[in-house]
Amino acid sequence: MAGRLIRKVKEALSGMFLIAGCVFLRPVFHSWYAKWGTTSTDISRKLPGDEYISCFHGGYTQAIDINAPPGSVWPWIVQMGQDKAGFYSYEFLENMIGCNIHNSDRILGEYQDIKVGDMLIMHPKAPTVPVIVVKPTESLVYGGKQDENTANVWVFNLDKKKETTHLITRWSFDYKPGLFNKAIYNWLIEPIAAVMQRKMLLEVKKLAETQAV
Repeated sequence: MAGRLIRKVKEALSGMFLIAGCVFLRPVFHSWYAKWGTTSTDISRKLPGDEYISCFHGGYTQAIDINAPPGSVWPWIVQMGQDKAGFYSYEFLENMIGCNIHNSDRILGEYQDIKVGDMLIMHPKAPTVPVIVVKPTESLVYGGKQDENTANVWVFNLDKKKETTHLITRWSFDYKPGLFNKAIYNWLIEPIAAVMQRKMLLEVKKLAETQAV
């Protein structure tokens, strides 16, 4: 128990340093976090859900290669959620802001049946995010348009390459033009979310490779 706690604290400190660097030195770190693990093809390609973003204001695309087939990666993706298997990220940091998240290190059968219209819970007090695209072992997309000026789309795309998976994740957003929204989305939410998502991808890779189904 003590060892697990120490590991979580060390991970949290590492995450805090990364987040601080990406927030306060965004011009330096933006290219790193916004394209982490990707190829030029990953960045330029259209993904399911992109059509909901009519005026791209920001976001990032990240990717990772996993030595397991898409069928072994998909179960870890679909069970994500604050009330489910967590987000495989910096749990200690998430819980510092009241997320009450407990990351799972196993596949949970009760959360494998996902469909369009289901809701993703990020934080107990935050608005839920709808599932808008489900293509089993291929694509899972959350979000959509909130109003005429606002949209958020979170994409998970799994490409099969022989017996491996190239997992691409993309978060894109629109917002009503203005300095306040630009500061909140581009200079605060975006770098924090990108660092958290990078950790998530590394954990999904580890889990899928060690517990292939």
